[in-house]
Parts: sequence; structure tokens; C-alpha cells
Amino acid sequence: MASEILPGSFFNKQIQVPSHGFAQSRILRLHFASSRSNRSYRTKIFTVMQQDRASTVKDVSKMKIPHVLTVAGSDSGAGAGIQADLKTCAARGVYCSTVITAVTAQNTVGVQGVNIVPEDFVAGQLESVFSDMHVDVVKTGMLPSIGIVKVLHHSLKEFPVQALVVDPVMVSTSGDVLAGPSILDSFREELLPIADIVTPNLKEASALLGGVQLETVADMRAAAKSIHDMGPRSVLVKGGDLPSSLDAVDIFFDGVNFYELRSSRIKSRNTHGTGCTLASCIAAELAKGSPMLSAVKVAKRYVETALDYSKDIAIGNGFQGPFDHLLKLKSDIRNSFRQQAFNPENLFLYAVTDSGMNKKWGRSITDAVKAAIEGGATIVQLREKDSGTQDFLEAAKACVEVCHSHGVPLLINDRIDVALACDADGVHVGQSDMPARVARRLLGPEKIIGVSCKTPEQAQKAWIDGADYIGSGGVFPTNTKENNLTIGLDGLKTVCLASKLPVVAIGGINASNARRVMEIGVPNLKGVAVVSALFDRECVLTETKKMHGDLRQAASMA
Repeated sequence: MASEILPGSFFNKQIQVPSHGFAQSRILRLHFASSRSNRSYRTKIFTVMQQDRASTVKDVSKMKIPHVLTVAGSDSGAGAGIQADLKTCAARGVYCSTVITAVTAQNTVGVQGVNIVPEDFVAGQLESVFSDMHVDVVKTGMLPSIGIVKVLHHSLKEFPVQALVVDPVMVSTSGDVLAGPSILDSFREELLPIADIVTPNLKEASALLGGVQLETVADMRAAAKSIHDMGPRSVLVKGGDLPSSLDAVDIFFDGVNFYELRSSRIKSRNTHGTGCTLASCIAAELAKGSPMLSAVKVAKRYVETALDYSKDIAIGNGFQGPFDHLLKLKSDIRNSFRQQAFNPENLFLYAVTDSGMNKKWGRSITDAVKAAIEGGATIVQLREKDSGTQDFLEAAKACVEVCHSHGVPLLINDRIDVALACDADGVHVGQSDMPARVARRLLGPEKIIGVSCKTPEQAQKAWIDGADYIGSGGVFPTNTKENNLTIGLDGLKTVCLASKLPVVAIGGINASNARRVMEIGVPNLKGVAVVSALFDRECVLTETKKMHGDLRQAASMA
């Protein structure tokens, strides 16, 4: 499904171009001026550098990192421009370098000032990036002067790239023209003929076409065709504010076929930067090797998802707020109790749920978890082998709320997908599950990851892979896992002594042997994980209180 594209233009009023530009040293001005007059020499240097770097990189790594260069203005409110491009590329897994064309003082209320970067310094930024890095795709945003357009055009001829994405930032949301007729002519003559895609909203498309009014889908199709005639390989006319449509309609034209992309409108004040975000996401997908139409569809879905996620956040007091490109802000607020890094002391009484036991005693998983926490459980792991994914996810979400209301971390056994979907505090994985290093990449640096280990070698690997703790056992025989090799207290102690991570003992631990486990005399054994002794009992609360008391007594005597 296509996303709703609400035009979030980069500026909200007419630009006043200061005559002084950036304050720069005379040396910098002379350097960049002279460098522009000696391009053939620099091209030879660049070629030698590329060849030398290619041979060096070949020896170091063959990994190709998709790379987008954004050439645009800076938005101090961080909703649009360079800041939106950086966040979008980060969210899409693409490296993003920047060339800044203007620095603005703006917020959700409007634009309070604009300072255009001198052309020589824009040229210097371009050369710095191109002469050192392999850029796949260039995406343009705010190009506030004819000179900057020409500098970019010249640079692209000298350093060709895989694709050029042009977001013609010319008209504000309120309708103010941000680029005069001369700059429009420069766009048409310099950039559109070499662009792989141009992404105007209705007002920008109208400006490119000399003020033609666009009020229907038919008008948008005609505009896409007319703009395509100016030279770009493809055109996306965004119709997020088309007055005659109840849907958000966008027209993509590749020179042969028209594609009408529709989606429902998302009602939100947080639409600042949608145009920048859409174009930079297209650029990111192109850099990863996607065909143009696929890149457009992915970008539209990404913007739609971000708008929907962000519709109830509040940043700033103006009429058009920013949205959350990384889909993280609300979860961070919801889980604000997690202010500290993983605390090994939380492993003290580690409660592991069992769906069969809960069913046997007629309890819901939520009731079981709540009773364990009230009895003194310091961390909870959901191990639900018999539930379907949807039921497990709904139960996990409910347990997250219970645990977080008590300040207790909740982990999911094995299921990375469920942990991500319910925003659990982390996961526990076994030796046959997803490797901890992969889980870390998926979950991020702040989540807790535990790994089951029976040997010193497994404990060492868990540390190398970035786990936070290990669960070692089974210490004693248990009925909760079939064919589970027991390592005994001696084996537990051996693993603990070899481990650089905190350890929780697991397997067959109950009220009769928990004290013996805690008394093996190794400082990194932080607690015990218990299943049957808590949940295969009539009263989870009573059994948890008793186990907690026994462990406290053992710890005080150690």
C-alpha cells in the first residue's frame, strides 16, 4: 500500500539571502577557489587515490556499504533537511554523508533565519566527500542559489554516481515561493536532465510548470508527463494535499507507464519533513540496489508507517511538528523506568514461566507473572512453547505492562520476533537458537541478552558475542526439558570460574537445593532460575516468597 505523502516543505517563508554568507578564513576561500581552477590535476590525484584505496580495501574487506550523499540545508528543529535525511538513511541501513547548502534557524512555528553557504565552500564539501568515499546515490534538497546548482552539476559530471534523486524544495507548505524564476530555470536546465527521479509535491510541480494549477488526479498525470519531458528518467508527483481526493494519491511515471499509488490519509500535525524523508528513503533503497518503482513503494510505506506511529507525539508548539524516523520515541517514554544498564543483581530470583503448568493450575500467564513478582521474583522469563505466535504476543504485551509497573525486567525465551513486537527488555537464547551476536544486532545495545551454557567454551563464546549473562545448567535433573544433560554443582562452578559474565544457575532448582547452589563460593553466580518450584504449585505467591527468603538467608551467610 502506498503511503500518505503530506508536503512538508523545508522552509516556511521567503528566503533573504545575506551578502556575507559564512564567516570563513581567507585561506579557505583561496584554497577552494584555486581548487576549482585546477580540476584536471585533482582528477588525476583522485584517480590515483581511488586505485590505491581500492587495493587496500580489497585486502581489508570486501563488504560493500550502500552510501547516499545528501546535498541540502540544515534544519535546526531537525524535522526536515539534512537531519531528516540522516535519520532516514540510518533507519534504512544506509550510510549517509552530507553537503550543507544553507543553515536555517527554524522550529515547528516557522523559519526565523537562513544563512546560505558560499558556493566555494559547497564545492569544497563535495570534493571532500567524492575524493575519499564511494557514493552510490546523490539526493538533493534545498539548493538556494543558481551558483550552488551549477557547482553540484559540475561536480556530478566530474564524479558520476549510480543515481540522482532530486527533491525540488522550492515551495513552502503555506505556498511561499522559495526559489525565484532564475533558480527554477537552473533546475530545469542543470538538474532535471540528469536526474533519475524528481519528487515534487503539488506546489513544486506547479512551480516547475510555470504556475499551472493541479487539482485532480488527471492534472497530476499531465504534470508528471510534462516534467518527464524536461529530462528526468522518472517522476513522482505527490498529492498528499490534493483537494479533490479523500485518499492520499501519488502519481509515478517512468516514461512509459503511470502508477497511481493510493493510501488512506493519516490525520496528524507531525508531517514536517515528509518530502525530504520520502526522497532520502528512495535514495537509500536505490543505493541498496532496488529498482526505481520498488524503491518508491518502500519509501512510501516507510513514510506512512512513521507518520502513523508519530501522530500522537508532541514536539514543539507550532502547527507542523516533526515525526519519529526511528520509531523509538514512544517506546522510550513508555519504558522510562529502565534508566540503568543491565544489573546482574536482577538475576537473584529468576522466574521462568511454563504454559503447561499454568494451564494445569488454571492460571493465566499474566496472573502467574504478577504473583511471582509480588512474591519477590527479580526478573521474569516467558517460556511459552505451546502458544501460537499471536496468543504469545498478546500475553507478552500484558506481561510487559505488569513487569514494568513493578520495575522488573521481562525477557522472552528464544523468540526475538516476539521480544521486538512487545518491546520486552531482552531475550534468553539457547545453543541451538539464534546466536547472541545476531540477536544483539536486531535488538540493539540496550536490551538484555542471556545465553544457556554448559561448558567454559560456550561461556567464552557468549561473552565474545556480546551477551549480558549466561544461564548455566541443568544443575540437577528436571522434567521441564527432555534429554537435558546435567552438569552438577561441580560443573556449574567450573563454568562460573571460566565465565567473564554474571551467571544464573538453572535446572531442577527448588527449595531443597537452592541454598547448596548459592553456597558454591563463586562471586559471579548471582542467582537461580526456577520453573517448577514456583509455577507447578497451587500458590505461586507463597512459593516465590519462600524461595526468596531462602535465597536471602543463603546470601547473608555466604
